[in-house]
Amino acid sequence: MQLFYNPFIDEKTSGFYFDKEESKHLIRVLRNKAGDNIEITNGKGCRFTGELMNSDDKKCQIRIIKAEIVDNHRPYYLHLAIAPTKMNDRMEWFVEKATEIGVDEITPLICDRSERKEIRKERMEKVAISAMKQSLKFSLPKINEAVTFGNFVKNIPDGTRLIAHCEERNKTELSKLEKKEKYTVLIGPEGDFSASEIDLALKNQFIPLSLGMSRLRTETAGVFICTAISLINS
Repeated sequence: MQLFYNPFIDEKTSGFYFDKEESKHLIRVLRNKAGDNIEITNGKGCRFTGELMNSDDKKCQIRIIKAEIVDNHRPYYLHLAIAPTKMNDRMEWFVEKATEIGVDEITPLICDRSERKEIRKERMEKVAISAMKQSLKFSLPKINEAVTFGNFVKNIPDGTRLIAHCEERNKTELSKLEKKEKYTVLIGPEGDFSASEIDLALKNQFIPLSLGMSRLRTETAGVFICTAISLINS
């Protein structure tokens, strides 16, 4: 199945037009034609079946013939606050894999030792959309603007708060986490969180989290956490 994306439709939508890029992909690349049916999502948990009304590769018209809420959401909520990696492609790799495995929200976290202070939010969103479509998911993770560590840890809603760091301190094992929780997990930059950041997180009820014996790259740690929490809740 090929899945398409339109964020502006809902259960009341009867029809719409794809933009030039998506129309070209439908008609020229995939060789769809008038009368064919396609599957679409709005990234908000809805699945639509649409019929192509024309073969215009610049403005393809779609008629919605079926709409349904897809009950394929995970029994937990995962928010990863992760320091941007030095190389953009590594951050994009993380966003892609986290979306495929399962994540609800991603916040780029600017830390004391961050080598990159800016992100390309639009590019990250495009990567997430592509990964959602490829993995046949119907919910798109929310990608937030970058925020400083101090501002982030002081404004977290209720739920399980975790910080993965490399210092030799008492830590909780992933296997000890409760199921069906709302998790907020902090992942630091290549040089790890500073001692003052760790202390601030602890003051704000974050629990130190162990990721095992190996020291992982930032993006690897993010994918590892997505996978582990998915397995815990399976």
